[in-house]
Amino acid sequence: VKSIQSSHFMPAIFISIFLLYILGNVYIFIRGRQAIRKHPKSVRVLVFSIFIICALSFLLSFGLNNIIAPLRLARLFEEVGKSWLLVTLYMTLFLALMDFLRLIKIRVPFAFYSSLFLTLGLLFYGYYHYDNPNTKELHITINKPFQTQGRPIKVVGISDIHLGYETNKERLANYVERINALKPDLILIAGDLIDHSLTPVKAQRMQDELSRLKAPLGILMAPGNHDYFSNIEEVEQFLTLTPITLLRDSVVTLENGIQVIGRDDRRQRDRESLDKLVRQTDPSKPILLIDHQPYDLEQTVDAGIDLQFSGHTHHGQVWPLTYLTDYLFELSYGYEKRENTHLYVSSGLSLWGPPYRIGTDSEIVVFYLDNK
Repeated sequence: VKSIQSSHFMPAIFISIFLLYILGNVYIFIRGRQAIRKHPKSVRVLVFSIFIICALSFLLSFGLNNIIAPLRLARLFEEVGKSWLLVTLYMTLFLALMDFLRLIKIRVPFAFYSSLFLTLGLLFYGYYHYDNPNTKELHITINKPFQTQGRPIKVVGISDIHLGYETNKERLANYVERINALKPDLILIAGDLIDHSLTPVKAQRMQDELSRLKAPLGILMAPGNHDYFSNIEEVEQFLTLTPITLLRDSVVTLENGIQVIGRDDRRQRDRESLDKLVRQTDPSKPILLIDHQPYDLEQTVDAGIDLQFSGHTHHGQVWPLTYLTDYLFELSYGYEKRENTHLYVSSGLSLWGPPYRIGTDSEIVVFYLDNK
């Protein structure tokens, strides 16, 4: 029930984040002006000019998504703007902490510069953590017949790649190498392959890298909300240039007997019900479900799904937003088993927005499926 109700709050959450971003920048501006008030005027003008450019670049980065701009320029605005979002978050938190300590008569020398140093340290850590994804492994037994050829079926699950200016062709090539090195039998992509627009994806010919993915049983994907932001029909056409099969409310049966349902994204209000999709399957054989947004998990259990793989939440991406996703979703990250249904919500391989992971992981998930 909580997850159904929480979906109505999403627009309000984004508006709240935007307002908090403005208020945070005003707060940082005021405290920064106090910190450098004794510096020469030329220094103050330079510092505040840089501050304003950085603060505005976050908004400008969205405007470049559908414009064919020089890649270096577009990526510069993307990185600076979205990094500034985190600078705003952590500078505001650290400055508020310094002000609280001052209220209780604990004075921290150079409070503004200390806050800046701590913020930059967190960003360096967060970028390194994001740049080095983890590989999570789960062994899952499904008590239904399917061909294993004497070993568990290796299924690699990825989600939320968000291809664009930030997750560029070079980073995608690294992901493809990591995935292929695992030698998967099957690859599942739980949506948000594209960030906001296909413009940077096509400009960098990312289909060349996606075409290097290898999995003998197939590469199956369900769409996410960002794939819709990027125009789902154009995304579907783009995927024909790759070995990825997009499943929009459809079912495929693999040669080893495993059945995979790919649900259309939740934002598609008239998508098929899960019950109707399950009626197209053989319940005596394994049923895997790819559904980008992890809502209505009790329906998954009631429908007799053996394994659901989802993404979307990013597990909040950075602390303390992890608390927000834990509130909004009944399962915001990780593995859970309910009756005979295995559920996994991934924090995502890449991410939206700032290229940092603080308190969360970038990950590739490996499921070893066996029937004994």
